Amino acid sequence: MSVRAVALLSGGLDSMLAIRVLQLQGIEVEALNFQTKFACCQSQAAQAADELGVQLSVLAERDDYLEVIRNPQHGYGRGANPCVDCRIFMFRLAAQRMRDTGAAFVASGEIVGQRPMSQKKRDLAVIAHRAGLTDHLLRPLSAKLLPPTAPEQQGLVDRDQLYGFSGRGRKELIELAKQFGFTRIPQPSTGCALTEPQFGAKVHDLLDHDPSAVAWDFDLLKIGRHIRLDAVTKVILGRRAEENERLTRLFEQRPSERTLLVSPENFIGPTALVVSTGAAPDEEALRAAGGLILRYAGGEKPSPMATVRRSATTTITALQSSAETSASI
Repeated sequence: MSVRAVALLSGGLDSMLAIRVLQLQGIEVEALNFQTKFACCQSQAAQAADELGVQLSVLAERDDYLEVIRNPQHGYGRGANPCVDCRIFMFRLAAQRMRDTGAAFVASGEIVGQRPMSQKKRDLAVIAHRAGLTDHLLRPLSAKLLPPTAPEQQGLVDRDQLYGFSGRGRKELIELAKQFGFTRIPQPSTGCALTEPQFGAKVHDLLDHDPSAVAWDFDLLKIGRHIRLDAVTKVILGRRAEENERLTRLFEQRPSERTLLVSPENFIGPTALVVSTGAAPDEEALRAAGGLILRYAGGEKPSPMATVRRSATTTITALQSSAETSASI
């Protein structure tokens, strides 16, 4: 009976190499890809799985993942990235998959010292322990720098055929990929949006003003300019036609007395979505949104009018420029 393992597969070079190392030992691998609204280049996982010839199981983001972002026990990085807690969350799901499928262990492409927030030796040990995988989480690319895991001790995996990579360099990894006959060397991805300080500022602003924010609120963070009017109200402005359409769709998905949508009627300009965590946006908020639309609209705007959509009504209103300044997030 062949040895089976569950391996996390992002689609990047490291995770592909880790899986190939196991395959060369005759281990049957099921690849697991965890998708979040914040990760980039997730479509690479399917292509990588096809190249490796492994079954790919995709786990969509769950509501409880947002709790990881709200209250990370191990803190944030430079942005709003709870890297250690995020890894623990993903490996817990992988551990459950291991148990459900009868696999012998979980593997990942993590490399000692590659990521300062989550891949120091101490962090790797904490992640494995907190995920319930203390001696059943194998990192094939750095295994020789770490204590032997259960599958190595039990003879399921030959430790001599594992590696001792460390640090952020890719040269040796690329050489190994060529030895393995990889025809495509994935470029480093832009990673997770939560690591970006500018995006992280939006996340922290949201959580500071609305600790109970739901998935819809986080989806908004990826769109447009975010301008805070006061402690309970902010305006999101589309920066191009595609973002205007996305703001409209999100408004329609969650019509509420606490949101209103303002769209140019007789001129070209950004759509504005006004979101409140308190009472319904009032006329002052509407005037501020209108002023922002005019500020960012191009060309002449004689007698500008806008369509205002609330949860149950639609009206046409005249817009006036506003000299008020607001804080951009």
